[in-house]
Amino acid sequence: MTIKEIQEEIIDEFSMFDDWMERYEYIIELGKSLPIIEEKNKLDENLIKGCQSKVWLFSELDNDIIKFSADSDAILTKGIVALLLRVYSNQKPGDILTANTDFIDEIGLKEHLSPTRANGLVSMIKYIKMYAIAQQTKL
Repeated sequence: MTIKEIQEEIIDEFSMFDDWMERYEYIIELGKSLPIIEEKNKLDENLIKGCQSKVWLFSELDNDIIKFSADSDAILTKGIVALLLRVYSNQKPGDILTANTDFIDEIGLKEHLSPTRANGLVSMIKYIKMYAIAQQTKL
């Protein structure tokens, strides 16, 4: 699936929920399916700066496709990063770099997060894009 198709799928999924408590529960459930980062990659260099919680993000290039894995010490944050990885993992670096993040606003995520979590979300996206730039240079 393309990034845009995945984003549209997420928007559809979130529209099924009546309130934000249900959406938070769904995000937490997504965190349980997160491709967990291997312990050997839980390094300080893979920690995302700007997040209130600890978030590790690792990427590797496999046949021109970036594969991400991650982990967090907070369940909601783990769900948020799982949502982002669902969109951006297994995609080409160029596609990640040109993709917009409008789906985050469309599902209302940023406005329903505390300011520190919203900053963390922005940091996660920034790191994903930086990894894509780094991997793009290897192609």
